[in-house]
Amino acid sequence: MTASNPAALQGYRGALLRFDAGGRPIHESDGLLVVRPPSPGQRCASIADVGDYATLRTRYPQLAVTHWPGKLIAPGFIDLHIHYPQTDIIGAPADGLLPWLENYTFPAERAFADFAHAQSVAQFFLDELLRQGVTTALVFSTSHPQSVDALFSAALARGLRLVTGKVLQDRHSPDGVRDATAQSLRDTQALIERWHNKARLGYAITPRFAPTSSPQQLEGAGALAARFPDTWIQSHVAENHDEVRWVQQLYPAARSYLDVYVRAGLVRERAIYAHCIHLDDEDRAEMRVRQAAAAVSPTSNLFLGSGFFDFAAAERTGMPWGLASDVGGGTSFSPFHTMLAAYYVGREGHTKQGLSLQPSQLWWHHTGAAARALGLEGVVGNLQVGAEADFVVLDPQATPLLARRTARAQSLEELLFALIVLGDDRVIAHTQIATPRTDAPD
Repeated sequence: MTASNPAALQGYRGALLRFDAGGRPIHESDGLLVVRPPSPGQRCASIADVGDYATLRTRYPQLAVTHWPGKLIAPGFIDLHIHYPQTDIIGAPADGLLPWLENYTFPAERAFADFAHAQSVAQFFLDELLRQGVTTALVFSTSHPQSVDALFSAALARGLRLVTGKVLQDRHSPDGVRDATAQSLRDTQALIERWHNKARLGYAITPRFAPTSSPQQLEGAGALAARFPDTWIQSHVAENHDEVRWVQQLYPAARSYLDVYVRAGLVRERAIYAHCIHLDDEDRAEMRVRQAAAAVSPTSNLFLGSGFFDFAAAERTGMPWGLASDVGGGTSFSPFHTMLAAYYVGREGHTKQGLSLQPSQLWWHHTGAAARALGLEGVVGNLQVGAEADFVVLDPQATPLLARRTARAQSLEELLFALIVLGDDRVIAHTQIATPRTDAPD
């Protein structure tokens, strides 16, 4: 391609990691990423060209280029499931999921009735995401509408692509976080109308999980999902054995935990369900057919003793999935820690030999596959022409041990695995957000 106004473009030179449509890695040891600034009608900067530096440089002889020698330019990470109100309870000890909710989560979330508190946590939370190289996130707020306003306002100021929503929980919840059925649905609609598709923001209809929503609230959420079909849906399913048994008692007519959401009209494209550990193949096939996806949260599942996600069953049934930190049940904001925990689970989980997830496969499920799960393929999660220009610059020499190990890497997979095993926030040399236009339409 050629540029109509090459002076308006910006180039970024370094090693490049991107993926083809099948999730296979494409690596240029010396590559060039060409970024076009936003034009009228566009919300943010986009990728104009990408490929081998020597080839592309001849197309753009006057291009201003920022050079990162020895660094790897890669898609920004996508976190498919994370709770911003739980930032301050990360690492809190508990006997399991339900005691953890009772003793830590609900007390922490009560404080988000105060907008100033929510705003303070939102600022720290988003700064931490960016520090870890996460450029898109699907986020739980709390049952308080002001918690949603605080997070969206902070994300808008930073130009982030972020999806969140008010938690729906009208029963089996303590005072201070429990909402009222009809008001919760009115609040949800008002928030959708205020924030959905404003700049790079999106709204997620957010029942906490089936035990804390009455059938009436779930049905109302399903009606809103039908009325606003381009919104997202997020919730939890089949995380913990005690939780699964509780759902069976509360919803005896449902075939399974997932079926509770199916009956409510909440399993469709752009629906993301966290955990999905204790599903059967019928559930997994249902998610595939309905184009819903699992947010796999391995550090959280290990920390709370919830179980192992069955990667082999997901592959066998074609159930879509992507990776997620699930902070604060998850133990780190770092995508490297999440990918390493997923590798452990794949090795030690459900097959006798263990399922070895390839490093590039883990990376794909934290970027391009996660974007596909969100219905944002071609928008974020990959370095491809037309995509929004969110990317990270990684330093394989960020620590002495990492530098020693990556210098001996004999292949891309070996390099990526060294980054996964030994990497943390120090690897993130730079996080680039596709700067939005100040006059972009809402």
